[in-house]
Amino acid sequence: MPLATNDVRRFADLDDTDRAILSELAADGRLPNNALAERVGVAPSTCLTRTRALRERGAIRGFHAEVDPAAVGLPLQALVSVRLTAHERAAVDAFRARSVRLPGVVAVFHVAGAEDYVLHVRAASADALRDFVLDHLAVDPAVQHTQTSLIFEQARGMG
Repeated sequence: MPLATNDVRRFADLDDTDRAILSELAADGRLPNNALAERVGVAPSTCLTRTRALRERGAIRGFHAEVDPAAVGLPLQALVSVRLTAHERAAVDAFRARSVRLPGVVAVFHVAGAEDYVLHVRAASADALRDFVLDHLAVDPAVQHTQTSLIFEQARGMG
């Protein structure tokens, strides 16, 4: 059976240089290769080879720009907790597959506890958020219950 995506054993063979590259890129994903190589103490060609290898094996999942949601017309953010009616693997997998494609969904978290999923959602307004919950979640037979929490402020951590 293949290892789960969150299983640290997949990365057990990373060395200090690989971990240094990951740490530097986590802090600044736009760091040019020459500067990255200098910071971690390797030649630029070695750094480029290692960075590509880290991307190929999934240690680096991607690079992105962090955009202010208001700048794209989605100033309201919420966390929508979802409890499913059934917990068979097929039902759980199907909900996850559907939920990541819903409009406004930024991230989907499968969680432990009373709820099964937490969806990070962006919306243009409170009305749009309500419509999202009613039109996409409340009508889904796989969904037993939802609870919506508005996000007043978001601050990115260092981890």
